[in-house]
Amino acid sequence: MSAAAKQPSYTGLDALLTPEDCALLLIDHQGAQFANLHSHEPQLIVNNVVALAKTAKLLGVPTVLTTVVAARSGNIIGGIHDVFPDQPPIDRTFINAWQDAQFVNAVKKTGRKKLIMAGLWTEVCVAMPAIQAQGEGYDVYVVSDASGGVSVEAHAMSMDRMIQAGIKPITWLAVLCEWQRDWAARPDTMGQLTGILIEHGGSSGAAFAWGYQLLASAGKA
Repeated sequence: MSAAAKQPSYTGLDALLTPEDCALLLIDHQGAQFANLHSHEPQLIVNNVVALAKTAKLLGVPTVLTTVVAARSGNIIGGIHDVFPDQPPIDRTFINAWQDAQFVNAVKKTGRKKLIMAGLWTEVCVAMPAIQAQGEGYDVYVVSDASGGVSVEAHAMSMDRMIQAGIKPITWLAVLCEWQRDWAARPDTMGQLTGILIEHGGSSGAAFAWGYQLLASAGKA
């Protein structure tokens, strides 16, 4: 195996994510793709991917957006567009985004080697670029709960296939926590990240809101 394709370690502090070493790739969160999403409740995926996009923007993580044949499959969902209103997605015809030169060049321009991917569908438009990028020396993570497939089985089998290829599965909340890492060391983002958690984090968000209410009542918030 060449040095360029040497696979990264699964363990140790350097295996954890930081905003400074990651790029986020959001793939094909479009209308037609959601229409055949059956592995998850579609609104859950919308919630989670928008939360992921907001977190990346807040922490300065470079983000690449892409659609596949938008004229037929629809534009990227409004929640992502609202986070990146001035960043048009890279529209392509390749099913595998990693075969599209404009997309790959945009990823290379970020200068990041840890790639956080999420998209629709997991078994096609996520698995294909993830497996190819991993084989070309990138350290690839797939956000399983911001991605979805045409069936529960399709999503599960593609996650298993990617894990066998050395790709790491992760959830959007885990990405947020690894990027933040230390509440005291990043005080400038703590409040806004807590806002993202409260808005998008379900029961975790409710717990954060409750904690803030307790601090406020004690005069410490």
